[in-house]
Amino acid sequence: MQLPILRRMGASPSMVRSRVTTSPNYRDGEFRSHEPTHVVATSEAEGPGNMAMTMLREFGRGRPRGAVPVVTPRHPHEPADLAVTWYGHATSVLELDGRRFLLDPVFGNRASPSVLAGPKRLHPVPGRIAEIPRLDAVVISHDHYDHLDEPSIRQLERSHRPHYVVPLGVDEHLRAWGVPAGRITCLDWREETEVAGIRLTCSEARHFSGRGFVRNQSLWAAWAFHGPHHSAFFGGDSGPTHRYTDIGTDLGPFDLTLIPIGAYSVHWPDIHLDPQQAVDAHLEVNRGGTDSVLLPIHWATFNLATHWWSEPIRWARRTAAARGVRMVAPKVGARIELSGNDVDEVVAAHQDPWWEACAAPLDRD
Repeated sequence: MQLPILRRMGASPSMVRSRVTTSPNYRDGEFRSHEPTHVVATSEAEGPGNMAMTMLREFGRGRPRGAVPVVTPRHPHEPADLAVTWYGHATSVLELDGRRFLLDPVFGNRASPSVLAGPKRLHPVPGRIAEIPRLDAVVISHDHYDHLDEPSIRQLERSHRPHYVVPLGVDEHLRAWGVPAGRITCLDWREETEVAGIRLTCSEARHFSGRGFVRNQSLWAAWAFHGPHHSAFFGGDSGPTHRYTDIGTDLGPFDLTLIPIGAYSVHWPDIHLDPQQAVDAHLEVNRGGTDSVLLPIHWATFNLATHWWSEPIRWARRTAAARGVRMVAPKVGARIELSGNDVDEVVAAHQDPWWEACAAPLDRD
């Protein structure tokens, strides 16, 4: 019998590798972004031991000091033309032109293969997978534990048995967990598929992959959604990249973007956006326009860096205001419906700085 920790790790790198080596983005034994990407960067100015010193000095900053408020999600039986429910971190439910997609489902207690170690959830899950109405597809950005969670896939298989759309190689993890190949669509960058009348395009991100010691054997991606009337962009996980301009030219603009703002550091500048870069990315995929709505994700739920817990949302809100970007800042679990409503009124309704009440004293404006 396979040990639980090994099962949660998914397919072995050798199993994944045998399926992905023909991709033009797989070179010299691994997937590579089109820009040099360093998982950890140490400059001469920082010194080789500086990252450890930073982590020691800033330990504990990434946790709230009070209970994070959570809203119970309220999903309509029939999905709206454009709405989104944020479950925390990257996990979200997107409603687009009457279709419903679950993005990066992580409902477990830890972003880790272990139930005893690894980043622990900082707030309760706002709702259960079984409570989400019918899904047209589950869309996954990459295989890191804070974006792909084996217990959540097991829950999905019990309650929904959905179709999955994933980057190349992530399908092997799902197959290792018992998902039949017929319910998985895997794509390379710039490939697309159609689900229930919605076109999904696999777009390049600047990141890395791996659930063990071997990296970059499966692909990481952002996703563009285009329906008959509305569109959305899901950034997944990425560092700054000139590909956002290409995405804006080829696929933009979008009515809604979900872009990560958290877990950034000077020590890994290539793999996570900081809030200012996230607002830049939003503008780039929208060709510089400010009509789109930005939902900042990838913060509040797991402590994955050394910045203050609420620093990402505070910085993002200041930057968005300065750049004229319409940004929402919902509580975890809140549903934001943009179709059939005055968008400016919806944005204004999600500006309450709820994080101030649970942030540390030094982690406040």
